[in-house]
Amino acid sequence: MSIHTVPSRDFARDVGHAKRLATEGPVFITDRGRPAFALLTIEDYYALTHTQPQSLLQAMDAIPGGDVDFEPPRIDGDFKPAELD
Repeated sequence: MSIHTVPSRDFARDVGHAKRLATEGPVFITDRGRPAFALLTIEDYYALTHTQPQSLLQAMDAIPGGDVDFEPPRIDGDFKPAELD
């Protein structure tokens, strides 16, 4: 695994380059020459935090204080599909 350093100005210009570098190992994004952020793949993040990916439902169930209720509004009356010409 290699570690790369990318200045924040270069990161802003070419995010894709930093993402490609992150497949090889962590990427430190510097601000005025000092490390400010770290970019890593989601697989590396899960390995680092010893966690597994969750679905949105699992994440919502994990919210402290109880369940999250969501009832989307019903469409009543005439419904006309959008015309996508």
